[in-house]
Amino acid sequence: MQTPRERWIGRDAGPIVRPYAVTRGRTRPRGLVVDLVTILVATGRTPGDRVWLSREQRRLLELCRRPSTPADLASETDLPFRVVQILLEDLHQYGLVEEMPQAEHGERSDRPDPRILMRVLDELRRL
Repeated sequence: MQTPRERWIGRDAGPIVRPYAVTRGRTRPRGLVVDLVTILVATGRTPGDRVWLSREQRRLLELCRRPSTPADLASETDLPFRVVQILLEDLHQYGLVEEMPQAEHGERSDRPDPRILMRVLDELRRL
């Protein structure tokens, strides 16, 4: 009896792992929903005894030691944005990452003005 062959993307890439396998079958976040530019940071807490973190979640947690956006994290880990959203939601639920507070109106904010971002997006579409 022959064993089934694994599908490989490339010689050195390894076997294909489907996104739903990484998210344990979930396709949408249930709680915290982060957008592309939400700034997240690790809280410094350690996971409890009953918390099992996947390799991808450990990598995201490591990257969140410095403030990061989900867009940056998706780029850094080569994971689809939706997968990163779901994994970050888990980390938030475990108390391992938190959203950085945004400045109130009139205060200085490190987050760009949404109107400027829309103009940049419009100009990029024009190219």
